Amino acid sequence: MNWQEVKKIAKERLKPYCRVCPVCNGVVCSGEVPGMGGVGTGSSFRSNIEALNKYKLNLSAIHDVKQPDTSIEIFKQPLSLPVMAAPVTGSTYNMGGAVTEEIYAQEVIAGSLMAGTVGWTGDGADPLMYGSGIEAIKMNNGKGIPIIKPRAQDEIIKRIRQAEDAGAVAVGIDIDGAGLITMALKGQPVSPKSPKEIEEVVKSTKLPFILKGIMTVKEAEIAYNLGISAIVVSNHGGRVLDHTPGVADVLPEITEKLKGKITIIADGGVRSGADVLKLLALGADCVLIGRPVIIAVFGGGREALKLYFETIKNDLKQAMLLTGVGSVKNVSKDILRV
Repeated sequence: MNWQEVKKIAKERLKPYCRVCPVCNGVVCSGEVPGMGGVGTGSSFRSNIEALNKYKLNLSAIHDVKQPDTSIEIFKQPLSLPVMAAPVTGSTYNMGGAVTEEIYAQEVIAGSLMAGTVGWTGDGADPLMYGSGIEAIKMNNGKGIPIIKPRAQDEIIKRIRQAEDAGAVAVGIDIDGAGLITMALKGQPVSPKSPKEIEEVVKSTKLPFILKGIMTVKEAEIAYNLGISAIVVSNHGGRVLDHTPGVADVLPEITEKLKGKITIIADGGVRSGADVLKLLALGADCVLIGRPVIIAVFGGGREALKLYFETIKNDLKQAMLLTGVGSVKNVSKDILRV
């Protein structure tokens, strides 16, 4: 199995929802929600790619780095690379259904573990979506992270209890899911949350709590003050609000204020190990990858996902070697040029 074969199979299985373009940049699929594109004009999806592409890497080969270290620890979990699989649901109405919700969740969790990292699972209009993720996490000794939509408080807490029962590594809310078209179409009530409401759900569990969908310094500071364990700087893949900036545009402002105080994860437009290194240089502790993970799973299941993560890891090592970065735990912004 190689990555080109995986992409070829995925292209057939994802028709017509995803074309598996040579470069996954949101151009061809603009406005296709449900589907794989960005909402409206698709500019928010494209902004993630464009924001990363603005940064260049300073080539450096006169240094002592021989064996770059890509390992980190997140939520007391050792990871072989600073990359995890983003939470994704909606196989039927976003991806065509060639892979079911249950199988998708199982392959993401198992494939991530095979690669030495952790998969995240999502929530959606059909109860099967969150439940599939919980079951997949249970099947793998709790080695997964379920993310819940910003539902009514009692509904969130009910799902937190399921995460606890599954022995999950952590749990969280994708707060930006308040604007998801697909949830609205299915009659599922989701909404923004007040600081008081967030504090209530954080205090309802002893699990590390994640708030995904942070795009401003102000909300990052609110999250920190509410006792959040980790934030994910993310515009939801450009799928909830048109005309947002890219993640790499806002990440430096957030990390300047909160680096070292709270775990900061970045999610948006990562397509290579070099992209991973750029986000680490901008202050992220770890990154999430979404759409390419979907392609891997649809194209070859857990084995293809393991292959994909290994490819990203090798690409990251090469980028580190040629920028003089010895460890992903300490990446200087000096390796970047705008």
